[in-house]
Amino acid sequence: MKARFAALGLVAALAVPAGADTLKANYALSIVGIPIGHAFAKAELDANAYKVDLAVQLSGVAAMVVKTKGAASGAGVLSGASVLPTSYANTTANPNETRTVRMSEGGGTINAVDISPPFYDMAERVPVSAAHKSRVVDPVGALVMTVPAGQPLVGAPACNRTIPVFDGLVRFDVALTFVGTRNVRAKGYAGPVSVCAARYTPLAGYKKDSQSTRYMAENRNMQVWLAPIEAAHAVTPYYISVGTKAGTIVIQATEFSVEGKRAAQ
Repeated sequence: MKARFAALGLVAALAVPAGADTLKANYALSIVGIPIGHAFAKAELDANAYKVDLAVQLSGVAAMVVKTKGAASGAGVLSGASVLPTSYANTTANPNETRTVRMSEGGGTINAVDISPPFYDMAERVPVSAAHKSRVVDPVGALVMTVPAGQPLVGAPACNRTIPVFDGLVRFDVALTFVGTRNVRAKGYAGPVSVCAARYTPLAGYKKDSQSTRYMAENRNMQVWLAPIEAAHAVTPYYISVGTKAGTIVIQATEFSVEGKRAAQ
């Protein structure tokens, strides 16, 4: 199984041509205005493929409560208006445990899932069927949102969509709705972004009695701002805000730069 995942990862990496644009983004994480960590993303994208690496680390007050860090990577094919992941890996670590999730994918279908160590509360969760693993993207692939050819990268076509996501455990939808546009400025980018309202709908894999899942499903305090990536004719998050019982969590780019072909302005 591990050899299979390694081979698929190599194929996915080779699928991204050398001339692809490289996106580098740094994000500041905060809750009610208090810094709690940072995230870094590096992505190679063109009109046909993508490869993304992410890293997240809590710091400051958050690190005093729980020392957690994580990393994820994903790759796949961009086919017209479709994002078709081929591989995904995610590792999260705290002082008590490190867990890795790997998935191989093809044509929008999850072919294999490996979770180490496995979750031991599966009997308490809504069962995930084969249908739940079809026509989906992983959490990294969900960050790459193609826009139909001929449509603008800033405006309603960037937002209006429902993203079907499977993270190896939970199957959920994220529905985005266009709210408007605004101008932003960060290192490497100054220009317009699309402002989208977001809704979360859990479908399977979640705990049947989870209060947090119920809260998120009813949560109307969520927004995503999407910045344009011209070479791939796609958009990706510049800013995310999520209301929680403890206050609003914000993930905001402090650097958002594209190297290679000229970035959309």
